[in-house]
Amino acid sequence: MRLPQSWLTEVLQKGTPDWSASTAAIDAGFVRVGFEIEDVEPFPEITGPLVVGRVAAIEELTEFKKPIRFCQVDVGEDAPRDIVCGARNFAVGDLVVVALPGVVLPGPFEIATRKTYGKTSDGMICSVTELGVGNDHSGILVLTPGTAKPGADAREVLGLDDTAIDVNVTPDRGYAFSMRGLGRELASAFSVPFVDAGLPGEPLAADVDREPWPVTIDADSAATRYTGRVITGVDATASSPWWIAKRLMVAGIRPISAIVDVTNYVMIELGQPLHAFDADKVQGTVTVRSARVGETLETLDGVVRTLDPEDVVIADDSGPIALAGVMGGASTEVTDSTTTVLLEAANFDQVRVFRTGKRHKMSSEAQKRFERLVDPELTAVASDRGASLIVELAGGQVAGPIADVRVDVAPVAAIQIAADEPDTTAGVTYAAGTTAARLREVGCSVDDSGELLAVTPPSWRPDLRQRADLVEEVLRLEGLEDIPAVVPRAPGGTGLTAAQRRRRAIGVALAADGFVEVLPYPFMPAGVFDTWGLADDDPRRAAVSVLNPLESDRPQLNTTLLPGLLEMAARNIARGRRDLALYTIGQVVLSGDQGPTVGALDVSGRPTDDELAALDASLPRQPLHAAAVLTGLRDPAGPWGPGRAADAYDAFAAAREIAAAAGVELTLVADDELPWHPGRCARLEVDGVVVGHAGELHPAVLERSGLPARLCAVEIDVDALPLVQVLPSPKVSPFPAVLQDVNVVVAAEVPAQQVLDALRDGAGELLEAITLFDVFTGEQVGEGNKSLTFALTFRADDRTLTEDDATAAKLSAVARATERVGARLR
Repeated sequence: MRLPQSWLTEVLQKGTPDWSASTAAIDAGFVRVGFEIEDVEPFPEITGPLVVGRVAAIEELTEFKKPIRFCQVDVGEDAPRDIVCGARNFAVGDLVVVALPGVVLPGPFEIATRKTYGKTSDGMICSVTELGVGNDHSGILVLTPGTAKPGADAREVLGLDDTAIDVNVTPDRGYAFSMRGLGRELASAFSVPFVDAGLPGEPLAADVDREPWPVTIDADSAATRYTGRVITGVDATASSPWWIAKRLMVAGIRPISAIVDVTNYVMIELGQPLHAFDADKVQGTVTVRSARVGETLETLDGVVRTLDPEDVVIADDSGPIALAGVMGGASTEVTDSTTTVLLEAANFDQVRVFRTGKRHKMSSEAQKRFERLVDPELTAVASDRGASLIVELAGGQVAGPIADVRVDVAPVAAIQIAADEPDTTAGVTYAAGTTAARLREVGCSVDDSGELLAVTPPSWRPDLRQRADLVEEVLRLEGLEDIPAVVPRAPGGTGLTAAQRRRRAIGVALAADGFVEVLPYPFMPAGVFDTWGLADDDPRRAAVSVLNPLESDRPQLNTTLLPGLLEMAARNIARGRRDLALYTIGQVVLSGDQGPTVGALDVSGRPTDDELAALDASLPRQPLHAAAVLTGLRDPAGPWGPGRAADAYDAFAAAREIAAAAGVELTLVADDELPWHPGRCARLEVDGVVVGHAGELHPAVLERSGLPARLCAVEIDVDALPLVQVLPSPKVSPFPAVLQDVNVVVAAEVPAQQVLDALRDGAGELLEAITLFDVFTGEQVGEGNKSLTFALTFRADDRTLTEDDATAAKLSAVARATERVGARLR
């Protein structure tokens, strides 16, 4: 909100007559109470003789293509000045601002005596744009009669020694979208009394007796208050005095006429939008209601709009005459012939106003304020203020009492708060009574007779709803910069839980193995399981849908992490990154175990304990999963060779990395589980419990997904793994290891995992590690067979092993493999 510094000073001087502050101090004051200053712009400096002049005579020069006037202007000298001017919005006798030769206007633009249009122009009659005050190019600035005498210094008369201050008002502080609100905040920043011009006082007395204008509010409009006041005998051609025009122009509003300017001025001054109807064009009862299907309205901008039933309109017996809270209608617009005004001040529903503006692609100053909530108690006060100014500036008389219709709303409940709660929250000891004093400053009613303070927020602060809001207000006004920054001390004996340590260990292990962590979208793309070809009864299809998803085509939460990872892989590949190793660790949402769904709860207060328990019971199970995908080269190409493409064994290795980091050992069993390739998929088990799958994805799935022909993946339910804590740390044998290889031949259909398990069981306690490092098929091992080569590491804790010890253990391992899977030494 942009406003002149002089207006802020005037507002605060109502409470402290001698108050003043520099621009920098006002800037700092706003920042101190939590407002950001967008810009501080001094009025442009004008040097030289800038004076007030009175137009003494006008000669029309008609021989040129455009109308030109040759004027004689009295500037307080012995003889009038001759000035050529092209504007036509002034007449003989008007007071204008004259830049005499030697003046340098903003630009810079120096004024000098010059010959133009066959005449000598000895100065320039100025518009507000040329003075650098506003952007009104419509004509010359004409001052109100009696403003000053000819020859007076125009800089002093116009108050050009001023500064425009632009305050950023956040959406939650609608009360500050006015001089009333910003003045209160600035008064708090400087600890001076604030005189609130928005509080109800003596109602405005009527000058003429008449019945109030009939007004009704339909319940479906959600409006809470509407007032209508009649003013008769107005002069609609009257213009506003400079002090109003200047303030409007600084705020970015173009002055139009006294009546229209007053509605804008009161809106900026108090925060209550007003609208003036030509009362002679309003037919019958004024009704606030929802628009009807098929109704249209031509708004003041000349656009005929087809209304929606959700739009709220002001209507008379002929139909809609205004869009409530957004813009008036052309049929009841105040024109130069208007003699009777119906002045509207109302309170409309913020959501309806917001949606109407968006629907019709409209924006107005009134709309901005209604969207942020307008004080419902301000309606009649603003109407009184507006009517008084209209009578003062445009003449006329207030006719009859105000029509004031209200809809009953629930009273605001008092909030209970301890007097020292702000102190304990901030860790600062404030003076006794600080909480009550600061809350009264913002307009709250505070009852401090009990053990707790009973605080009732004012009507203009709907954002104060709970104790935390009140604490924030006290801390904000006391100074957030005075709250010390203290790092909280961690209590002894705590730290990460075992589950947290396991999660971190898995992430570290995968990162150390060359995987890059990503954070996929928590919602699944539509149709992903159809792309995979999952059966209709597959449990992964039982996804939980949200009522208000961020994207309409992604309403379901992840039941598996793979869709998000595959989307990220596709995005990377599309951008040229073809060698990928990505992983993520996150929760999935599984339906089926939760309790009954809980409907919408009343949000006006805290849910009851029973409601909270029902909410907890309705939550679906959300286990932690770890997943990874690989594609392209696993070992990069270089001088050492062509590189190695990622395959199913890399996915198996990643699964073992995850298990090792969790402190458990996996068993891999051949399986057929979409979206994996049936011949290159392993079921991951721990103690007989299935915890996930790993391997190469099915080529058909990859083709339908637009992914490379070879892509491997692993997904493990981390929460299904036993939570193992290895305490104390494992012992390390000081004795050397004995390394031996064993090559066995088995049938091609025997899984390597079964052979490995048999060898491990048969080798006994001396076996420290066993690794498969070669698989061979060919004529040498016979058709239908395969050769598996394992590296065995033997070590004892209490002695140095001999080769004979290791060989005996190896042969025992082979014997067990022969017995269990039919293996034979090659």
